[in-house]
Amino acid sequence: MKHNEEGLKIVLTGDSIIARRIGVYEDEPTKELVKLIKDADVSFTNLEVLPNDFQGHPAARSDGAHFAAHSWVLDELVDMGFNLFSVANNHALDYGVEGLLATFKELEDRKMSYAGAGRNLADSRMPVYYDTDAGSVAMISCTSTFFEEQSAGDQSPEANGRPGVNPLHFDVVYEVTEEQLSVLRQVSDDLGLETQRKEWVRLGFAADPKDASLLPLVDSNLRVAGTLNANFRAAEKAAVRTVPNAQDLEEIVKWVKEAKSRSDIVIVSLHAHEQGDTREQPAEFIQMFARSVIDAGADIVVGHGPHLLRGMELYEGKPIFYSIGNFIGQNELIYKLPADSYKRFGIDKNLAPSEVFRIRSQDGKKGFPGDPLYWQTVVPVCRFQDGKLVQLEIAPVEITYSQKPHKRGRPCMAKGQRAEEILHKFRELSKEFGTSINENGQVLL
Repeated sequence: MKHNEEGLKIVLTGDSIIARRIGVYEDEPTKELVKLIKDADVSFTNLEVLPNDFQGHPAARSDGAHFAAHSWVLDELVDMGFNLFSVANNHALDYGVEGLLATFKELEDRKMSYAGAGRNLADSRMPVYYDTDAGSVAMISCTSTFFEEQSAGDQSPEANGRPGVNPLHFDVVYEVTEEQLSVLRQVSDDLGLETQRKEWVRLGFAADPKDASLLPLVDSNLRVAGTLNANFRAAEKAAVRTVPNAQDLEEIVKWVKEAKSRSDIVIVSLHAHEQGDTREQPAEFIQMFARSVIDAGADIVVGHGPHLLRGMELYEGKPIFYSIGNFIGQNELIYKLPADSYKRFGIDKNLAPSEVFRIRSQDGKKGFPGDPLYWQTVVPVCRFQDGKLVQLEIAPVEITYSQKPHKRGRPCMAKGQRAEEILHKFRELSKEFGTSINENGQVLL
């Protein structure tokens, strides 16, 4: 789009789990969606596969199946009109550090603008800038859903940092009643957990909680196996409370401020599976984080990760999309799977990849294939003038569903009743945050 009176137009999409061609389809709903993406000055998506031609060694654990793809899927996304990419998500290290570095090379060889992972922690934190005739956009990308070994590591004077994703850790406290806390304390004593924990503190391998009101329930002896490690405290009723990690928030906010000083519009991308009371509600820390980065200068917060829609909020006149769901959902078409993926789902490794997904979903009856929330999404279209949001439209998009897996997972514009259903769903979810969206998808600013 050329610079004109329309200002700067930004299109946002959710998770792109792409394994097959998209551009070969000529149906009108697909062509209309591609035109929407291409007509924007900046078009964003979350790249939730490793387009590295399966280079690297499969990680011992993955949050689901191992997501890698042929490198040409990047060309498909560029041909669709995308020019800004998040790579911070829970699949970024599915093929280890080697696989992540191979992904960087594929992106950089194509001069693609990406953020959210790096060769060390500082590198992963930094924004990427995308300049257009209509204005300059900065994007910072992070993820709260990751295994600790996937997190980028900081450098020290004597040692290298660790390649990985830009992490947003969060602190969790489980609130229970006084009576329940008394029972937990007794259980900890009876199992010998508190005695073990105190011994580890004495030996210098652990520390007491800074908050004396917390009851740590920790299995120090079997910690490597990933057993108990939780903090409890007394409250009037049971609840799970979460807050953003203070250091991560401080460091991300630093780069938001830096990005604001060097661009017209700042986007913060957050990949977050964590939920509130239901899957369609964000965890408490996500809301705190989103508002904090807007206070620091961000103009848009775009969330994705749970593979379904969550509502949007207008905070200080700036949009927070708590999740815009999937965009491309070709999970079942991942070309190769390592033995670890077979093992995780208890499936014979001599079977073909398609059998893994078929058995896992019970022939499409459970999991993502059987969940209607997976197959609907929205594409927000934001228009800015002089750094201010002046128009926000929500385009309803459906993700193709078929009895045949190779025909599933492709996005196209929703039409008729299907479009009305998707908009109604998003409208109702957004009401919880005081946001009004009319029947045509216009957000009332």
